[in-house]
Amino acid sequence: MATIPLTKRGAEKLKAELHKLKTVDRPWVINAIAEARAQGDLSENAEYEAAKDRQGFIEGRIQEVEGKLSAAQVIDPATVHADGRVVFGATVELEDEDSGDHVTYQIVGEDEADLKLGLINISSPIARALIGKEEGDTAEVQAPAGLRRYEIMSVKYI
Repeated sequence: MATIPLTKRGAEKLKAELHKLKTVDRPWVINAIAEARAQGDLSENAEYEAAKDRQGFIEGRIQEVEGKLSAAQVIDPATVHADGRVVFGATVELEDEDSGDHVTYQIVGEDEADLKLGLINISSPIARALIGKEEGDTAEVQAPAGLRRYEIMSVKYI
């Protein structure tokens, strides 16, 4: 299995989710199944079917998160020294050359990505265009609205 890059924060987030799934969600669904069973005939028991479906989802998610954590390559952006180049974990301030708008993104793993928080997936078009570039370089990104050009204003490892 290939390694999955995660920031330290992303790994902690997955560990917290796994802990919640095992200590809160799993016991809850087991209890819900027991209560539904106590109601009698299981063949027409919607609560039982819903609880079994939920249990399948929880068990599947536990396996998925455990797999990701076992294949994770945890990277602490604060310890990265890439000589000003954009790499995984870097926080990049960009200026849109057309509009002059400034945006700041951190390049993170798939499970951590949240555009509203400025966290972009390493495999996104903009992240792929930025990787390897340095402050002052221009990155061209093919967006649905057409070609976008961004100047890299700063690269930080925080």
